[in-house]
Amino acid sequence: MTRLVLARHGESEWHKENRYAGVSDVALTSRGIAQARQLAAWAARADLAAVWSSQLSRARLTGEICAKEAGVEHHVDARLRELDFGAVEGLTTREMNPKVLAAFRRDPVRDHFPGGEDPAEAVERFTDCLRHIGDLHPDGRVLVVAHTTAIRLALCHLMGVPLSEYRRLFPNLRNCAITEIQLQPGHVSVLEFNTPVDRLCPEPLETT
Repeated sequence: MTRLVLARHGESEWHKENRYAGVSDVALTSRGIAQARQLAAWAARADLAAVWSSQLSRARLTGEICAKEAGVEHHVDARLRELDFGAVEGLTTREMNPKVLAAFRRDPVRDHFPGGEDPAEAVERFTDCLRHIGDLHPDGRVLVVAHTTAIRLALCHLMGVPLSEYRRLFPNLRNCAITEIQLQPGHVSVLEFNTPVDRLCPEPLETT
């Protein structure tokens, strides 16, 4: 059986202002790089078989730092990218059309953002990649560095929960926090959820 450790990337430049960053390639902050190094310190002793990440630089760089510290190969796969948020890319909720935002909050799948990726389609390509990773590492533990919405949707899909519940069940994922799942034939087990990076590696952040 495969154990997948799903981690959100480190803090990005848009995170500080709570802007929607989907497929926009937003850089890590100095704090985000420090968080990635903390996650890497955990990865070094986590007995990983590999590290995978999306191609977006905030996830790719987080994954690169972890793979180097763990001494394993780093794989990049576009299927692990965040959703495209269409018309609201780069916006805060205060800057959005109130009617669009209200509809999204009622049902974020049926009423996903205009011009954005359909969450039902996004979760298929994301979980397809997770299954591919499981096939390549049938008895391994793999760190997967990805994005908050994609991960939350995947958890709902794998657990058989309606996708529209992802914001209610999983209101947030911390930067570089880990969620570990176990893939077995026919079902998935959640072993750990949203454990903060400072609990994984309590060394203080150095952002200079």
